[in-house]
Amino acid sequence: MIEVTVAHLGLDRTTNTPVVILREKEGSRVLPIWIGPAEASAIAMELQGMKAQRPLTHDLLKQILVGLGGDLRRVVISAVKENTYFAELLIRREDHVFQVDARPSDSIALALRMRAPIFTSDQLLDQSGVETDEPSPNPSLEADKLKDYLEKMDPQDFGKFNP
Repeated sequence: MIEVTVAHLGLDRTTNTPVVILREKEGSRVLPIWIGPAEASAIAMELQGMKAQRPLTHDLLKQILVGLGGDLRRVVISAVKENTYFAELLIRREDHVFQVDARPSDSIALALRMRAPIFTSDQLLDQSGVETDEPSPNPSLEADKLKDYLEKMDPQDFGKFNP
């Protein structure tokens, strides 16, 4: 497994869709994953250290996991099928490890909140990743652009998202 970090969060200029870019920690490959506006907002808020007045879904899930004695050990971006990415949460509670199917965007938002590592396979990076020599941009600067975009959206736009 290859550890990745959130390197960039922004908008795909061709589709005007939020995209999160994961970069391998010890390499130059990146993995772009197109996500929904709500999840992009949740990721951007955490990258900027912002907290909502009331708990968002990912904050709630974190509190439930911690309250039940669980620990998010890692997130694994496991596969892509027909342009849909899949992820798994590996949760430890006492001496049991649970594997939970989840969307990558939700998994990333939760991993950031719980300071859990994010992994993917070498094969997935070869299959869907992109080699880059660019230095990793500051994700909080890109998060500002995304925040501006999300603030200007009409709430009805959230129902129109088709990845």
